[in-house]
Amino acid sequence: MAVNLTSPVTGSAQTGFTSPTYTLTADTAPDINGKQWAVTALGGTQTNVLTHSATNPFTTSVFRPKAYKALGKPHPVTGLIASVPNNTHKVITRKGVLPQSGQPYRNFVISTIMDVPAGSDTNDAPNLRAGLSMHIGALSQQSAGIGDTVTSGVL
Repeated sequence: MAVNLTSPVTGSAQTGFTSPTYTLTADTAPDINGKQWAVTALGGTQTNVLTHSATNPFTTSVFRPKAYKALGKPHPVTGLIASVPNNTHKVITRKGVLPQSGQPYRNFVISTIMDVPAGSDTNDAPNLRAGLSMHIGALSQQSAGIGDTVTSGVL
């Protein structure tokens, strides 16, 4: 797997945060087809933010398919492939949050799921990369706005 987060990770802009950074420690992923990192220290100004603990997780995991699916055979007359399977990749961040003071932490789960049509990895890599570039860029560009929407409910 080519993903290998390096520490520290520079966080994207969020209302009320100044220059957020996250120091990572390699962790054991919950499944053999993944990698995971735990946030063990914070940098910048992030008042009241907690690092990873057993009861209050702060982790990021990356998963690839356990077995990659291949394209089926084309129809002998039409040449069309009737069913194109997807190879699913995931990035999941878990952060413990308090639903109310005095209550136990609950997991806030952020998932990006990438359903890659089999065969497109070799036949159309530039367009896969363009889609990822746009997706990740949009998330990064709108990080503070997404944070504002999650906390205020206003889109």
